[in-house]
Amino acid sequence: MTAEVAICYTLHMTTIQVRIDEKTKTKAHKVFKDLGLDMSSGVKMYLNRVIKDKGIPFIVRTENGYTPEQEQKIIQEFECAKKHGKRYDSVEAAMKYLLK
Repeated sequence: MTAEVAICYTLHMTTIQVRIDEKTKTKAHKVFKDLGLDMSSGVKMYLNRVIKDKGIPFIVRTENGYTPEQEQKIIQEFECAKKHGKRYDSVEAAMKYLLK
């Protein structure tokens, strides 16, 4: 005769609250539902991935589409060009200089 043994344990669970706009919540809920997940499971998966990666599991980008590092470099290059770059009175003058 074979006996099945089920081991059950309870993890100490806690609750988090997140304030988010309704539109984002609704869209995320639909994505999770399409994946067969509820909101809680989706958020748990995200948090577990943050732990595994020891960081955010995607590339953070500014509103311009650059990483903060890329954007900072662009700003520094712009400031350098503004301070040390050659200036032209017109596009024609710039093109004349470039086509020499």
